[in-house]
Amino acid sequence: MGIILLVVLVILLLLLVLCYNSLVASRNKVKQEWSEIDVQLQRRFDLIPNLIETVKGYAKHENETLTKLTELRTSWGDAKTIEEKGKLNSSLTSNLRTIYAVAENYPELKANENFLQLQMELSNTEEKIASSRNTYNSAVNEYNTKIEVVPTNIIAKIFHFEKSELFEAESEEARKNVKVSF
Repeated sequence: MGIILLVVLVILLLLLVLCYNSLVASRNKVKQEWSEIDVQLQRRFDLIPNLIETVKGYAKHENETLTKLTELRTSWGDAKTIEEKGKLNSSLTSNLRTIYAVAENYPELKANENFLQLQMELSNTEEKIASSRNTYNSAVNEYNTKIEVVPTNIIAKIFHFEKSELFEAESEEARKNVKVSF
């Protein structure tokens, strides 16, 4: 009887260790994937001053949009949570769309090599952000599911594993068409 009890305890202990390690691995995967998004968002914010300076030379009266982009870039350093960075990302995306719409009205800007290169770099970065966001959200979904299903939900409660937020950067404002008026 004592041996059976010992075997059951060893099995339960192994199950506990496996569940705990699985939760830790999933939580670390979420952190790693967020880091990838953060790197791409930072890269995009680093490209903005060059884009602003290029556009300034051609579109003198577009100061409101350029000022907003500068303000968003400045506030990036203050954003700490995924939700704050998601809101900044949505605002930035909307303002970048406005810049591209403005460029349509300035043929010499559209043909400017610096502008074209920056536009291409930003476009590539946007694709990387979208891809990273998908990978991050998949990792969050997997992690959050582990927290909710038996038997890992018991281990998650005991060791205070918290659900992670999905990165939902798109707002209603970002989904609207850009209006440009002169």
